Amino acid sequence: MTDVVQNPDTAPTERSRTGLSADALRRGIIDHLRYSIGRPSAALKPEHFYRATALAVRDRMQDNRVASTQTSLDLGKKVTCYLSAEFLMGPQLGANLLNLGIEEATRTALADIGLDLDEVLACEEEPGLGNGGLGRLAACYLDSLATLERPAIGYGIRYEFGIFDQEIHDGWQVEKTDNWLANGNPWEIAKPDVNYLVKWGGYAEHYLDDAGHDRIRWVPGRALKGVAYDTPIQGYGVNTCNVLTLWSARAVQSFALEAFNTGDYYKAVEDEVTSETVTKVLYPNDELEAGKHLRLLQQYFFVSCSLQHVLHIVDDLADLSVKDLPERFALQLNDTHPSIGVAELMRLLVDERQIDWDEAWDITVATFGYTNHTLLPEALEKWPLAMFAESLPRHLEIIYEINRRFLDEVSAKFPGDDDRLRRMSIIGEGNGKSVRMAHLATVGSHAINGVAALHSELLKSSVLKDFYEMWPERFSNKTNGVTPRRFLAMSNPGLRELLDDTIGDGWLRDLGKLRGLEAFADEPAFRIQWREVKRTNKARLAEYVKSTAGVELNPDWLFDIQVKRIHEYKRQHLNVLNIITQYHRLKQNPGSSQITPRAFVFGGKAAPGYFLAKRIIKLINAVGETINNDPDVNRFLKVAFVPNFNVQNAHLIYPAADLSEQISTAGKEASGTGNMKFMLNGALTIGTLDGANVEMREEAGAENFFLFGLTEDEVERVKRDGYRPSDYVDGNGELAAVLDLIAGGAFSHGDTEVFRPLVDNLRFDDPFLVLADYASYIECQDRISAAWQDTAAWTRMSILNTARSGKFSSDRAIEEYCDDIWNVGPVTVTV
Repeated sequence: MTDVVQNPDTAPTERSRTGLSADALRRGIIDHLRYSIGRPSAALKPEHFYRATALAVRDRMQDNRVASTQTSLDLGKKVTCYLSAEFLMGPQLGANLLNLGIEEATRTALADIGLDLDEVLACEEEPGLGNGGLGRLAACYLDSLATLERPAIGYGIRYEFGIFDQEIHDGWQVEKTDNWLANGNPWEIAKPDVNYLVKWGGYAEHYLDDAGHDRIRWVPGRALKGVAYDTPIQGYGVNTCNVLTLWSARAVQSFALEAFNTGDYYKAVEDEVTSETVTKVLYPNDELEAGKHLRLLQQYFFVSCSLQHVLHIVDDLADLSVKDLPERFALQLNDTHPSIGVAELMRLLVDERQIDWDEAWDITVATFGYTNHTLLPEALEKWPLAMFAESLPRHLEIIYEINRRFLDEVSAKFPGDDDRLRRMSIIGEGNGKSVRMAHLATVGSHAINGVAALHSELLKSSVLKDFYEMWPERFSNKTNGVTPRRFLAMSNPGLRELLDDTIGDGWLRDLGKLRGLEAFADEPAFRIQWREVKRTNKARLAEYVKSTAGVELNPDWLFDIQVKRIHEYKRQHLNVLNIITQYHRLKQNPGSSQITPRAFVFGGKAAPGYFLAKRIIKLINAVGETINNDPDVNRFLKVAFVPNFNVQNAHLIYPAADLSEQISTAGKEASGTGNMKFMLNGALTIGTLDGANVEMREEAGAENFFLFGLTEDEVERVKRDGYRPSDYVDGNGELAAVLDLIAGGAFSHGDTEVFRPLVDNLRFDDPFLVLADYASYIECQDRISAAWQDTAAWTRMSILNTARSGKFSSDRAIEEYCDDIWNVGPVTVTV
């Protein structure tokens, strides 16, 4: 590394804060090293260069950011507000360099001062703002909104700590603090003057105003303050730069001087400590009552701040009447987490602005849209009524009134149907009264959508069937998508270069242009190039797996990968049963040369309180330990669990996959987006007809997709007829042998207790029909092994999967939202 100096003979031709040339960037980085980082050359480390580079890049985004906001205000254009409890943004520097078109200029600028861009990129800490698909989808949508030049604000929570960093000790998941903000976040801009009061607890007081009207004021038991932190979101190849606004909790008065002066030092800072706890950690463990309270407070906190901010823009910046809200803002509820927004907007309109109830309700319904992301009953949030009443007393009154009027409407349309009233009520009566947040979101939104064709149909026929019969015109499907900028261009540079050379670079803005690859699928020379890119990616992942998991993988083997949240319905344990089946076959016939060598790679986190999910992680690692150390087997099979799966290591994982495991029980996965990222990078899919798999198979062609398992209708029929998993064990000797190996301690050093809960769950309960799909899954895996032997045919299928993945761009999904639900058009920004 050389000393940081400026060349006095170089005459600057561009401003160091806005210029896009290598010279301007170099000067901008040097300026930040001196004035923002403030360290002498001898004390500089790569992480300081990262921060300086990030700040220099952010400078270049800020002109676009200010111009985007001003243009939208000046032209009176409608804005999307995307409310989400998660935004799994991933590393920002590489994405922003790509979107600004300054990757090579930045590489040159850093090289001029003795740094390698890749070394600088490796210093970035991943923001701990999300957990899985929900948060990553929100991040993809922000990228696409900016790229499509649609004005947008993302609203969420500035979590001080992410959900957790995952380590694996003796095969078990161990949760460590994700202190992602320890060294600061150069992308965010604190806005301490943008802050709002958030009330909590207390009671609702009824009174008469000066005109003799009945009014209600909320007298809170406590209050806290939400402070805004803005992160610019730059579109690809355009000037549009939208914003992600995250709220951080603060005490209304952070320091009690009187208590301090009397010697009560804890009391002096008690309010500050209590208030800041609200945004301390992503998804606090809600097994205990205190965790449930905090989770509800988190959701209300960020929604209240966001709605107050939107109304501030309407009132003070756009100089409009609040009655114009639906014409200027579209508020989208990303799952049920922000659904308290329906009641909060009514409170702000009726109580704070004294608008008539009917008019306020019309405004609310016209403003909100609701995206449902799950069919799992446990994921459809319900809050115990007593807890809700204690926490949000005024909102409960509002919800009761919404519910009363809504049920009157239902009664008028379906007279005498008391069962329907009970099913549709926002207040649930079973197992203690509760507030059904999915019902509130549905009643309070003018548009409700699912996130894959199958999921949307199942919503209409099951979870929200009564609401669909009430308002069929409100329901639609918006199949999820992923951004090709991050999940192909950034993560797979070799494939990006091959695509650019083969079909041009237009695919980054129009993913449908990947169809041009079909013309090359049968060309031997192109297939060789394709395989070279894939092998390079596999070697890159193998190096990472060796360094993090201690397992050596052969890049010439089939890479079979399943990375996602660890959950029974995603059925990682079905995958493990196949691995043990292959192991058992090899042990029974050690001289076999028929088996296809495979590297099985897993990754994903289990919720801290999810007992069986954590046992599944232990089983994966235990099976891996046995196989990887068995010379009879490890010539053909290897198993690796990649710890702490996140966006950063996903950049290595998706491009390296030959086979993508999307094996959830049919009817349980809403959509999936990991499946799309694998397909985009040329992986073939083994999957059920679940979620977006259905549409992926349609796009890729049935011959390029490995299908197995029961359909959703068959799943329901098996359950209806009385599912007995033991029957499948009794009828399949290989399955019985596999379960006996686990139960007998073959993978736990003779311990027969550690996996007993998993085996008993499969034998006697098996809620996600793992054993019912086992035989079909094994047969499909055998077909995959045979297909892998034909290298040319496999390569052709891989090329066609990428070529036909265009539908699964987040650009397509966002365009549909904008045109069909939000009515938000493109706005060209001039800087």
